[in-house]
Amino acid sequence: MSVQQDNKLQAIIAHAKEYGFIFPSSEIYDGLSAVYDYGPWGSELKKNIKDYWWKSMTQLHENIVGIDAAIFMHPTTWKASGHVDNFSDPMIDNKDSKKRYRVDHLIEAHADKLAMEGKKEEEYALLKNMEQLLAKDDYVALKQLIEDNNIVDPVSGTCNWTDIRQFNLMFSTQLGSVTEEADTIYLRPETAQGIFVNFLNVQKSARMKIPFGIAQIGKAFRNEIVARQFIFRMREFEQMEMQYFVRPGSEGDWYQYWKEARLQWHLSLGIPASEYRYHDHTKLAHYAKEACDIEYNFPMGFREVEGIHSRSNFDLSQHQQYSGKKMTYFDTELNQHYVPYVIETSIGLDRMFLLILSNSYEEETLIKDDGSNDSRVVMRIPPVLAPIKLAILPLTKKDGLPDVARSIMNMCKPHFRCFYEEKDTIGKRYRRQDAIGTPFCITIDHQTKEDNTVTIRYRDTMQQERINIADIKAKVFALIGA
Repeated sequence: MSVQQDNKLQAIIAHAKEYGFIFPSSEIYDGLSAVYDYGPWGSELKKNIKDYWWKSMTQLHENIVGIDAAIFMHPTTWKASGHVDNFSDPMIDNKDSKKRYRVDHLIEAHADKLAMEGKKEEEYALLKNMEQLLAKDDYVALKQLIEDNNIVDPVSGTCNWTDIRQFNLMFSTQLGSVTEEADTIYLRPETAQGIFVNFLNVQKSARMKIPFGIAQIGKAFRNEIVARQFIFRMREFEQMEMQYFVRPGSEGDWYQYWKEARLQWHLSLGIPASEYRYHDHTKLAHYAKEACDIEYNFPMGFREVEGIHSRSNFDLSQHQQYSGKKMTYFDTELNQHYVPYVIETSIGLDRMFLLILSNSYEEETLIKDDGSNDSRVVMRIPPVLAPIKLAILPLTKKDGLPDVARSIMNMCKPHFRCFYEEKDTIGKRYRRQDAIGTPFCITIDHQTKEDNTVTIRYRDTMQQERINIADIKAKVFALIGA
């Protein structure tokens, strides 16, 4: 990551805290590593992202329905899914610093340094070798790759490494009131299994016909050794997943369909296509036939924000085997029973949140009327996602202007999130709204009392126009695409 990229990430982190998007969790106790709390405007933005995804999946697709499965599941679920045996990452320890690292993260960090030094061919060769060795689980050769490239521990500065080994990422806990009698269960490392074990319940109760999907938004937990880069990689995070059940043999076409459809969802927010790319997996998960990531150009470079996976019929078949319950679907058109194949779309909500912050944050230099320079920090959040849609600002605290402003507030707040403020000059209030991404501000002035018009100011251009009070609601609805 370049100095410029790192500076932008640090600026976003500072801005997110100052303006109520994200706080370090338990900060009064010096925080907890890689755990964050969403503040007043962060919780609003997060909810709006969820709503935008949920509407696109369920409301706009007649054959996709949602569920909300429990975090705790029967422990055999994770044996059947393969997580007990396979949900692990290759790790390596530095003997001098006693620090532990995920092998791919360690090598990728060194590759970033090579890129900064202009050594693009060496960067490409290193990453290609890493992917090939990871695909073969060749840990001896991976360690040799680290040593041959003199990849050192950032803490100790030495290359004194242990052998590479696997580390399971699931959090375990006990179920029961008496520890000695308790069963070990797991905090779910993904939300998908809650969908799979409910496949028949949903199919029958909602009278779904293949192809159909089940969507879910929920928390997941992974004991990441190297949780880093702000909210990009955390131990407690939220996923927005959809499992799409299809006929065997049709999974290739549906995989391509959802691969394109999910990228179009991102682009529908007005984010430039140049900031995205696909990355096809070299090493497939134990359940996958095909898999790719949709990557976004974060301040730390291109990183995964969403995965599309062709999961075959692995999950349902495994649950059928371990539970002894049939997980088949009777296809009346084919007159046969089969275990459906699955296409998964899985997007990290927290990563999508960071994507929106990264794409929106801008430090802008302005030229004042007298020719001098001014500046502002503006969050160009897509209006449909903005925490506050409309700020209502009386020019002064007197002459009845607050009364008019309050009547406008009462008219609009049942329909979209509004914010009311009287304090400070109108310029300072505009800057605060720019900083939290409010797309539109209404100013009530003395002319308002004469002709029932107000000034509407647009965040991105700072242009202003007069509109009638009666037109405010419809205009904002049109501009936010609601």
